[in-house]
Amino acid sequence: MRYINNRAHFTIAEIQREFKISRATAIRDINEIQAMGFPMTTELGRGGGYNVLQNQYLPAARFTPDELKAIFISFIASKNSQLPYLQNRRSITEKLIGIASQTQQDELIELNNILLFENTNPANPNLLELDDAAPAELNQLISLAVRDKHLRMTYEPSPGWPQLLDVYLLHIFNSNAQWLVEAYDFDTDEFRYLPVDLLRDSAISDHVLKYSEQEILSKKRMGARQSNLVVKLDTTGIQRFKRMHPPGIILSFTGMFQSSGVFNVQLDVTDVEALAYYADWLLFLGKGVVFERIPVELRLILEDRLTNLKFS
Repeated sequence: MRYINNRAHFTIAEIQREFKISRATAIRDINEIQAMGFPMTTELGRGGGYNVLQNQYLPAARFTPDELKAIFISFIASKNSQLPYLQNRRSITEKLIGIASQTQQDELIELNNILLFENTNPANPNLLELDDAAPAELNQLISLAVRDKHLRMTYEPSPGWPQLLDVYLLHIFNSNAQWLVEAYDFDTDEFRYLPVDLLRDSAISDHVLKYSEQEILSKKRMGARQSNLVVKLDTTGIQRFKRMHPPGIILSFTGMFQSSGVFNVQLDVTDVEALAYYADWLLFLGKGVVFERIPVELRLILEDRLTNLKFS
């Protein structure tokens, strides 16, 4: 009900994805909510769904003690991350503490003292001072992309050599403590991963969009099918992937509760250094790695690594 109340429009498919339920269950739940008097109208046909009338059907949100702890802990966990929109982290944290009861306040403050997360070092407070150190362009990119993904930006891989790009932004993500943009470059007709700290002057493009989003995604899927390295991971491999992976690789989860996943890469088999790096990294991912597709050149390096391990 809260999910519906916060949206002006939604579809059955969105409800299915959000709550991981069948179409029949989603329809039944929505019908029950409508029967309770929730103000919704149905829109039939392609692109239809449910329109939610402006209302205050639900009371103001109240956090349970566990929900309040969950929010507070997420702030603690992000202390050593480079995040956007958190310049006012301290004031937000204080407001969270302010709405808690005295007992909850004591618990939250104690949580801050006892919880540690990966890459934090209480013996060296300077290592915790990465708060809000995201690239300057990140907030601008996010603000633009939620309005229009067709963007113009300046990319400067080397000082004094700026490139003006016309791109369609697909994702903004953090990989190995670096913010990257996954974008389709209309000029070079390729998908690129661009470090956000090398971007500036981003704006909504005034060029005519050459391809629709669906056409661009189709290009991406076609490229994925042509990848020469396709790898399946188990739970251990997924955890190690999260700890370290080459920039630009996106892991798709295939099992319940992120129990399995798959990624694909198009490797340049003439780049000996890159092949050696991937061989070492793939061994790091653990014995649960399954190769659906692998270049012969990389397989030979892996076999050589394993042979040396056996006889050393």
